[in-house]
Amino acid sequence: MISAEALAACHARAFEGTGRGWSEAEFTALLAEPGIILAGEERGFALFREAAGEAELLTLATDPAARRQGLAARALAEGLARLRETGIGRVFLEVAEDNDAALALYRAAGFADCGRRKGYYPRAGGAVDALVLALDLEI
Repeated sequence: MISAEALAACHARAFEGTGRGWSEAEFTALLAEPGIILAGEERGFALFREAAGEAELLTLATDPAARRQGLAARALAEGLARLRETGIGRVFLEVAEDNDAALALYRAAGFADCGRRKGYYPRAGGAVDALVLALDLEI
């Protein structure tokens, strides 16, 4: 199991400059909740929460020094496989519409647009929309 400290350190590096890095305390609290699935490794991980037959990808982070090595794709695939094993039927996520790399990863995994949250992610000079994506898992 990856420690909350290692998760927070990776998350901080992955989201440096965006103000979105989660703290060790936040990861500790999340990992203690029922229905949390952590997939991946210290350099790249995905964190899901399952409830009522569905799941949400809470975050996916890759250390910048380890990008372009397939860590995010492997963590996502591992998490989705574990969700299938538990009988989850659908997975949701939110992604900034300007995050081309993440969008490419999620679409390659089969996620499709199902909604939009206007002005959800703050940016210098304004906010960008969050795209809500969903994937129906084969059970």
